[in-house]
Amino acid sequence: MEAASPYDFHLDVKYAPLETIDVNAIVAANQPWFNQTLSTVNGSVLRVGIVQGEFHWHKHDEDDELFFVLSGKLFVDTERGNFVLGPNEGVTVPKGVRHRTRAEEKTVMLMIENAGIDPSGD
Repeated sequence: MEAASPYDFHLDVKYAPLETIDVNAIVAANQPWFNQTLSTVNGSVLRVGIVQGEFHWHKHDEDDELFFVLSGKLFVDTERGNFVLGPNEGVTVPKGVRHRTRAEEKTVMLMIENAGIDPSGD
């Protein structure tokens, strides 16, 4: 991550297997644009993102990415269509599809993606 980046990515795994994952504690302690890897599962990672504003357009050439909203409202814009997601809704963006996320209000989401993915895009 470059020093000038407005995004706060934490790719370290916060919770080990058989440890309780506490998303509420992470949300209470952080502000948008915060991203924390929570756990690994069979070569994939579960991440929490706290967002508000716009993320840049990007794509992942080799990896799908799932966005699942816990609170707030997330806009997922893609070159193939746009989605508006509320709590308990999600969408998977296939590999190679340009996309960006936007949130007018503080929004908390989970992401499931390959452990080797660069969250800022290829």
